[in-house]
Amino acid sequence: MRKAMFRSLAAIRTGSSAKSHLSHRCYSVEPAPERKVAVLGAAGGIGQPLALLMKLNPLVSHLALYDIAGTPGVAADVSHVNTRSEVLGYMGEDQLGKALEGSDIIIIPAGVPRKPGMTRDDLFNINAGIVKSLCTAIAKYCPHALVNMISNPVNSTVPIAAEVFKKAGTYDEKKLFGVTTLDVVRAKTFYAGKARVPVSEVNVPVVGGHAGITILPLFSQATPKANLSEEYIKALTKRTQDGGTEVVEAKAGKGSATLSMAYAGAIFADACLKGLNGVPNVVECSFVQSSITELPFFASKVRLGKNGVEEVLGLGSLSDYEKEGLEKLKPELKASIEKGIKFANEN
Repeated sequence: MRKAMFRSLAAIRTGSSAKSHLSHRCYSVEPAPERKVAVLGAAGGIGQPLALLMKLNPLVSHLALYDIAGTPGVAADVSHVNTRSEVLGYMGEDQLGKALEGSDIIIIPAGVPRKPGMTRDDLFNINAGIVKSLCTAIAKYCPHALVNMISNPVNSTVPIAAEVFKKAGTYDEKKLFGVTTLDVVRAKTFYAGKARVPVSEVNVPVVGGHAGITILPLFSQATPKANLSEEYIKALTKRTQDGGTEVVEAKAGKGSATLSMAYAGAIFADACLKGLNGVPNVVECSFVQSSITELPFFASKVRLGKNGVEEVLGLGSLSDYEKEGLEKLKPELKASIEKGIKFANEN
């Protein structure tokens, strides 16, 4: 049951065929290298389901769960799942170093969730401080780990992390990722519904950033091709951009996108693990240091490998609507990046 479920998750991620199903089945039972993954914020709404999904991943040998409170219970619960990885829980600042030591990948969903009426920017002052503190510890205890940033606003928290690492002398642009996979997951789901094609076969690149109009799905590059009207494309773009708000409003004050975000975070971490393990041609969209536009950070397709980012891929051919969206998003994304840099340097 567990292996079947994991293969299904993998198939959804890759849009795989029966051949891919077979390769995942074979790969999941082959001996894998020892890999430690640390989840910072593991007792939260994203952290708990993310911890479970990482426990299900056969590429993980050691799973460290950290939070300021509640982690022993989460770790005990998840540890009973009969999969490969050893699970240890860590709680409080005095145990953060132990949680981080020896980590190959660190996933950071820590922070406060968005509530109705809040924008991602409203979260900034609280989450920026949390991210800065955690990244200071990462620089000290595991400076060579891949860092997967989920904490919002990603457009600002990734630049904050970069500045912290620069100050510590540990910054490696190939190892810092803003997790924008949820935008891709949503774009695939919404496109499949309109195009009436199996969602497992769909691929849609999403570029730009990870908030509002900075999220730019490239439906002109979506596969399989579908002759959707411009009206549909605009509606799909808007829904992808507003996907987080849709969930916040539906939960009516009781949370934000936690389950879908945990799924997306697990997908991206799995891609990073495959890259570290030498699996060829692993490509996912991510918000990284980039030179494909004039902005210092930008989300686009990234080829992952043994050092993290192997290659930042270009945008490809854009429709006129997408070109317009790209120019519209740049000022807002630029301001968010600068806000993160300013916070890191002044606090």
